Amino acid sequence: MTIWVDADACPRVIRDILFRAAERCQTAVNLVANQSIDVPRSRYVRMLRVASGFDVADNEIARRVAPGDLVVTADIPLAAEVVEKQALALSPRGERFTPDNIRERLNMRDFMDTMRASGMTSGGPPPLSATDRQAFANALDTYLNAHQTRPT
Repeated sequence: MTIWVDADACPRVIRDILFRAAERCQTAVNLVANQSIDVPRSRYVRMLRVASGFDVADNEIARRVAPGDLVVTADIPLAAEVVEKQALALSPRGERFTPDNIRERLNMRDFMDTMRASGMTSGGPPPLSATDRQAFANALDTYLNAHQTRPT
């Protein structure tokens, strides 16, 4: 089990939660970004820097993700690829993307893209709140508890 992080846009507070979880659960956390991001010295946390360019980090994550892995991303198309590969996708706000909801999320994303292209602005998502951070931490704990190897 590996945790992949679409780190270019992942809030620092969410990365910090992931770093603590990596140590606590001895789980690999790989941050993928097209810029350097500070990571703690840890045998469980790695930074993978990819070339600059549109969706380069997303494509690298999609290429490497395996069934059962967790991907932390707010990118809906990446989440759809992850779900298709039987891995779990989780937003930094704690929203789990599933086969049951990903099509609706893609449709809404496409609709909003069309609205923005026609000149309407939506202002983007609100800032990450304490409730969002807690929702993420709870969803991460649920995933980690379900996927920890248990002694036989």
